[in-house]
Amino acid sequence: MSTITELKDQINTKTVNLVLLSIATAGIYPLMWLYENYKIINDKTNIRTADDAYIIWMAVCGGLSGAFSGTGEDIMDLISAILAVASAVLYIIWAFRAKKALQEYALHEHKIDLRMNGFYTFLFNIYYINYCINDLPEAQRKQQILTGQSGSQDS
Repeated sequence: MSTITELKDQINTKTVNLVLLSIATAGIYPLMWLYENYKIINDKTNIRTADDAYIIWMAVCGGLSGAFSGTGEDIMDLISAILAVASAVLYIIWAFRAKKALQEYALHEHKIDLRMNGFYTFLFNIYYINYCINDLPEAQRKQQILTGQSGSQDS
């Protein structure tokens, strides 16, 4: 069995760093983070949250949205807006898949009832998922306190 920190250690990204790098790269870094880490999440949770084609479509929607924006032509601006919305929807869909995968992983692998907020998942998607991954050891500690268990249990 894996330890509760294994997923956090393999992904190894602080949420504040994810936010700052997102700002510094004008939104490119979250896509890179997702491409690098969805396979780790899939492997650890044994649930498919995405595949390469899904990530490529996210990149296509985001990239073309940026390329078509600000051209001054109404039709191109409309296409840009539609692609931006499509990209956002793909991120949100992935976030809810990852939310479900993390909750099942925590329950089945570590006997933790991980409660993740659906509104935060919708609003902050990739950032909230990263936060929850980093918070898994704390969630386990809190549950052990609530259930009266002592010591560290990594079952």
